[in-house]
Amino acid sequence: MTVTTLGIPAIRRDREPAAPQMPRHGPLLDTFGRSATDLRVSLTDRCNLRCSYCMPATGLDWLPGEAVLNFDELIRLLRLAVTRLGITSIRFTGGEPLLYRRLEDVIAVTGRLQPRPEIALTTNGVGLAQRAGGLADAGLDRVNVSLDTVNAEHFAAITRRDRLGAVLDGLSAAADVGLRPVKVNAVLDPVTGLADAVELLRFCLAHDYQLRIIEQMPLDAGHQWNRDAALTADVIIAALQGNFDLSPDTRPRGSAPARLWRVGDGAATVGIISSVSDAFCAACDRTRLTADGQVRNCLFAAAETDLRTMLRSGADDADLELAWRTAMWNKAAGHGINDPGFIQPDRPMSAIGG
Repeated sequence: MTVTTLGIPAIRRDREPAAPQMPRHGPLLDTFGRSATDLRVSLTDRCNLRCSYCMPATGLDWLPGEAVLNFDELIRLLRLAVTRLGITSIRFTGGEPLLYRRLEDVIAVTGRLQPRPEIALTTNGVGLAQRAGGLADAGLDRVNVSLDTVNAEHFAAITRRDRLGAVLDGLSAAADVGLRPVKVNAVLDPVTGLADAVELLRFCLAHDYQLRIIEQMPLDAGHQWNRDAALTADVIIAALQGNFDLSPDTRPRGSAPARLWRVGDGAATVGIISSVSDAFCAACDRTRLTADGQVRNCLFAAAETDLRTMLRSGADDADLELAWRTAMWNKAAGHGINDPGFIQPDRPMSAIGG
């Protein structure tokens, strides 16, 4: 029995529980018990569209060539992610990944990793019609195409480019070569978006594409995002319900970001990704690698972990693994968009990767 200096028995106090220790092997965990198995890889920050919610009409200052991971550096990090960190799904993004010169080579090498990860691509679809067959042959499993409207006038206003026909051709080509399910990602314009959503869903139902509508997030280069102007999930669903018979999909959602709604009595669904109004951070399973070799544990992270410098300074795989694990271990509970002190990240979406 413990006693005080006066000989009086001391009051027993339970010890504070020990802080969890970061595992050095196994799943890529954070302190909240989430396991990151989905890797988003930005291959380039360059893009051939100028979407108003992403970048200015004049574009941005692109990363200089020497700042971007070279092919061998990228492959080394992909191999490490799969073989040492437990990554089971890899999605290549941009900027616009079709502008990455060795895209098919990267996909082919990734497809030979063991255990083989699922390989997906998020693209704006410009140029996809000419590349879909080669991408499928290289080992790409499926594709998400960013398309905010099927109205040509609205498309040109949003993207500042008259390329709707090329995107539609890309979607058709992807479906023809078996890159299914073909998913369409839409970020709705605050003015025309509700009408666009209705026509997008009609279009996707007619072509057997899966529509996913994403709430606009504060990731624009000009930091002009306006919460009050952005369309929320509830408003979008109400607009769709005025034109379609929708019912909630009751299947477990897991870590999928989209809340699914069944359309009519068939198997078709539409998904709403309510990143702002109803965040799903508690189930997040993503880790991110930028084109210049920075690990980000969240789209809205204030800090990055520089693997590029480590690579070029001679770090071995154990050092790289530890740095990546540490970055993910320190992941915040949520993105904090709705917190009073939220600060938008310096990097826009085009530099982080979708």
